[in-house]
Amino acid sequence: MAWYRIAPAGNIWMLPLFVAMLMAHAAGVGLWLAALNLKYRDVRHVIPFVSQLWFFVSPVVCPTGFIPEGWRWVYGVNPMAGVIRGVRWSLLSSNAALGSWIFVSVAVASALLVSGLYFFRRMEKDFADFV
Repeated sequence: MAWYRIAPAGNIWMLPLFVAMLMAHAAGVGLWLAALNLKYRDVRHVIPFVSQLWFFVSPVVCPTGFIPEGWRWVYGVNPMAGVIRGVRWSLLSSNAALGSWIFVSVAVASALLVSGLYFFRRMEKDFADFV
């Protein structure tokens, strides 16, 4: 932004919230996959494919306006859509409202983190058996 002389928007104070949501998503998915990978060894072969697929269904470069109106709900189901839109909103002060996408992201991040912690804790007692 400094190179192109773009000043941060006034909403930049919300950026740590969206970074925290991103970290909650990553931690939740990481906890699930770590426990599953230890128990089922084939999961490690699926992780690169799933992560690459997730990158493609979360268009960071493409703005939401390029997505046809009838397909935006499909994009909104992606839990990272709210985070990506929130980061754009906080950094660039885009006119697009956050809408219900942010609620989907918060709900999925919370569910992933809580269920990932629970699942990892439950599987932790059996880790020595699998190693």
